[in-house]
Amino acid sequence: MTKGEYTLITGGAGFVGSNLANGLAARGEPVVIADNLSRDGVRANAEWLLSRYPRLVRLEVVDIRDAEAIGQLVSMARQVFHLAAQVAVTTSLEDPALDLNTNLLGTFNILEAIRRRATPPPLLFTSTNKVYGALKGVEVTRRGDAYCYADGRLGINEETPLDFYSPYGCSKGSADQYVHDYARIFGIPTVVFRMSCIYGTRQFGTEDQGWVAHFARSLLADAPITVYGSGHQVRDILWADDLVRAMLAAMDRIDETAGEIFNIGGGPTNAVSVQRVLDRLLQVSGRRVPIHRATSRPGDQKVYISDTGKARRVLDWHPLTPWQRGLELLFEWLESSMPPTRAPVATSSARVAGVTAVDDELLRELAREAP
Repeated sequence: MTKGEYTLITGGAGFVGSNLANGLAARGEPVVIADNLSRDGVRANAEWLLSRYPRLVRLEVVDIRDAEAIGQLVSMARQVFHLAAQVAVTTSLEDPALDLNTNLLGTFNILEAIRRRATPPPLLFTSTNKVYGALKGVEVTRRGDAYCYADGRLGINEETPLDFYSPYGCSKGSADQYVHDYARIFGIPTVVFRMSCIYGTRQFGTEDQGWVAHFARSLLADAPITVYGSGHQVRDILWADDLVRAMLAAMDRIDETAGEIFNIGGGPTNAVSVQRVLDRLLQVSGRRVPIHRATSRPGDQKVYISDTGKARRVLDWHPLTPWQRGLELLFEWLESSMPPTRAPVATSSARVAGVTAVDDELLRELAREAP
């Protein structure tokens, strides 16, 4: 792959990154996935991509905090999807410095590498709905077994005031604003996606991040599940393939989308309570495990639903996968891919820290064979 040929995906062996890489390679586009391979399941995702597209996908084991290494990859890229991050609120509370260095300074390294280019490539950055914080100005009520917005609004739009909450919210929110401001001040073509709960194939969710997949993995492992809070909390869950369609649409229309921010999630039609997700997975799996209840965690929003109207108008995009069907597809994939004796990881860890050596011989061989 030579300069200007490939798409760079940071965090490309992760859950969203591997699905995005698959979507790009399926269109015949060369992809470089940059990942430190520290999270659970990413080695399997990298192996899958390299096996599936040996001539189109290349793996680079790198950490985004390494400015020189990530800068070299950015300098040759046609476009950049920046997905790599520390992704758990709980980990940010345990190690705020790691969270800051990964999410904010790692993003800064990528922005500076892009700014140094004579013709800066477009950048899509995945932010989070956590930048809106606890949404204190939005009243919430409970109707039946689920929370909803008291004023009847369909969701949270991009004009909602920012209110970073937790070290994770601060680091991602600051990076979000840096990306947006580099478009305004330096003219870099950037797009920001403030994402809700994403779920789908190639996701190895934990209790702290990827809760939908964590529930399904726990059922398969006959492991107990803890529900924090009442279970009436509502999220607009979005199937990963639908997210990939939105990402590709945003980059394909970069002349229209440069400098824009989009709230991306399942929207009102895929807004569902935590308890209903669990009930559906119990129904799909036919399994029963102990269900424990615990108090709500700090900063947990009672309801978050994305107003995806802007994405619908500008990207001509809307979710295609109903949450009920998506949960079926997720469980089917996990059932076929997860070793039956392997219990899910209970909590995330700070292993996202540095470059991890690749100790899987097959993965090393596949990486060597890729062009």
